[in-house]
Amino acid sequence: MTEFLPHGRIRLALHRLQPARAPGAHPLLLLHALGESHAAHPAFSYAQWPGAVHALDFTGHGDSTIPAGGGYSCEVLMGDVDIALAHIGPATVCGRGLGAYIALLIAGGRPDRVLGAILLDGPGMAGSCAASTPYIPLVDTTQPAPPDPFAIAELATDARPPEYAAHFARLASQRSHLPRPITVCTREQPPWLQAVVDVLGGAPVDPANAWRMYASALPQPVPA
Repeated sequence: MTEFLPHGRIRLALHRLQPARAPGAHPLLLLHALGESHAAHPAFSYAQWPGAVHALDFTGHGDSTIPAGGGYSCEVLMGDVDIALAHIGPATVCGRGLGAYIALLIAGGRPDRVLGAILLDGPGMAGSCAASTPYIPLVDTTQPAPPDPFAIAELATDARPPEYAAHFARLASQRSHLPRPITVCTREQPPWLQAVVDVLGGAPVDPANAWRMYASALPQPVPA
């Protein structure tokens, strides 16, 4: 089942890949990598999740709207995820590649809505390692879309300063009620992710262990 959610002038496609298997279990929200869509998530990877499983198509990807003229940033995609979480409620977020970076941002920005963030390898993980560069990507507008060629060009070179990523890791660590709000399960560790690991401590975790850990996470208690 696919629902379409408004985000400004954009229509976001939110796909339900699997209904809840256990009463009261919280949802899982899957975030794809750069240039992918909800179809990139293999069914075996989430088959044992007890709650409903949703997959979001970022702006310019999959079945979501392609904006005219580009203008992409990771913060725009973070807003996409915020819209999805407002719709489905508190959820564990699992992101691949570019989606892993977005999962970090939303875990720090919305610690009350994110019941753990799992970061996995995938396309678009690194972004632009330098904070500034004279390189201007060439956009091939003859390529069929989706994904939007502007999204590929702009998000592949998005600046991700390590100190910026570390700030969101600290926000998640300080404001989440979970003992481990973010779990890194990647082999690739660009500078921004190394900074996150420095904040959180510990070694990369096997993804299966991360899924099991967050499947039993409880929503943040509501103050009396």
